[in-house]
Amino acid sequence: MKSYQLLKECILNEEVLVKKKTFKREEFIKLADTFDNNVYFIISGSVKVYFVHKEVEYILYFGYEDSIITALDSFISNNKSNLEIQAIKKTEIFYLSKEEFESFLNSNIKYVKLWNKVLEDLIIYQFEREKELLLNSPEERYLKALERNPKLFQKIPHKHIASYLRMAPETLSRLKKT
Repeated sequence: MKSYQLLKECILNEEVLVKKKTFKREEFIKLADTFDNNVYFIISGSVKVYFVHKEVEYILYFGYEDSIITALDSFISNNKSNLEIQAIKKTEIFYLSKEEFESFLNSNIKYVKLWNKVLEDLIIYQFEREKELLLNSPEERYLKALERNPKLFQKIPHKHIASYLRMAPETLSRLKKT
């Protein structure tokens, strides 16, 4: 089981998830240039975490059922972030503020260790993803994403996956047919 899934199980067992919210399709959970110190636990639906530069959308990652997401830069630094979190389809979430989350973590050293493991895994994942984007062809990026997370292609519209993989939607469509 992945570290974030273990962390989520611990949080569920402690029954600290009490704040719940539903977002409509395309509704923003977080806007650019805002501060957000929440951790979101997706119950159903899907979201994209991205930023816009020169009118181009750059998707960093997705969240869907059983995912934990946050605007990590804002969460860690307590500063505004240019990241946006937007529901791709109707999405239901539980959420904790940073203070509530830290209180949970500090209630047991094993939770702190697990959170550190989640962060380590995320750093490694982001490093590998950056390498893939810089070195791999579109076909290699597609095949790697399919191998790493086949659920992605079932949960997320392909136009968003194409953006995530830094390719045109037509390129992704062509690669899927081969």
